[in-house]
Amino acid sequence: MTSGHDTHVAASGAHPLLTRALTRESGRARQLLAAGEWRPASPDAEAAAAVLARLTAPLPTQRAATARTSATDRDRRLQRILRTTLHHLDAGAVRPPTAALLTAVARALLPWHAHPNPPAAAAAPRFGDVPRTADGVAAPPTEAGEALLPDLIALFAALAETSPPEAIPLTPPVEPWQVQYTGRFRRHGRPAPGVWTAETVGCPGCGGTAGPWTVTCDWRLTALGCPCGVVTHEHGLALSEVWLLLPDA
Repeated sequence: MTSGHDTHVAASGAHPLLTRALTRESGRARQLLAAGEWRPASPDAEAAAAVLARLTAPLPTQRAATARTSATDRDRRLQRILRTTLHHLDAGAVRPPTAALLTAVARALLPWHAHPNPPAAAAAPRFGDVPRTADGVAAPPTEAGEALLPDLIALFAALAETSPPEAIPLTPPVEPWQVQYTGRFRRHGRPAPGVWTAETVGCPGCGGTAGPWTVTCDWRLTALGCPCGVVTHEHGLALSEVWLLLPDA
């Protein structure tokens, strides 16, 4: 993005969106696309097209719209962008550059993870709380979220463009990352609509669940290193279940 990490804030200025990763990854994506160093493969273009459709979706036209229904519709659009992003991220079909960009978009849109429509079960994943006003009303920074849309629309439109039939997909390298995290990771399942299960991930060596974990990721596989020395890839966590709990970096 062009405006940086600290610019996208709520009207009160109290709740900035986490856009550091988005600023970095969107800028990198633009440079690679402009230089011809990234020609997205079919799964990447399909994911970009799906996110683009959410980004450009018009708000519903209502004959008797009120301020409350209008605000809900605006937040619901942002929530749908986030959910579509997470769906394609966790499906595991996209390549590392697209995964890095999708995670950055998801990070920025976290305030809409459960707003205005929270998941239907207590075991559903939670990645942070929606900021609330003094009277306890949920108040995500809607204007700040909407300010991201024009740049994202342009970027995802470029990603979604179909390459010429003779063009061979070109995937630029993405730097792996490593970070320390103290806390629990929860592996979530959804066996039926509105039904969620959750299981705390433990070290296969010592059974520890709270870390501090050494999290290593190459955007394809995520490894969890326990203080006991055991490193595992067999934790079953989706990328979002790891990335969205970590500090914005």
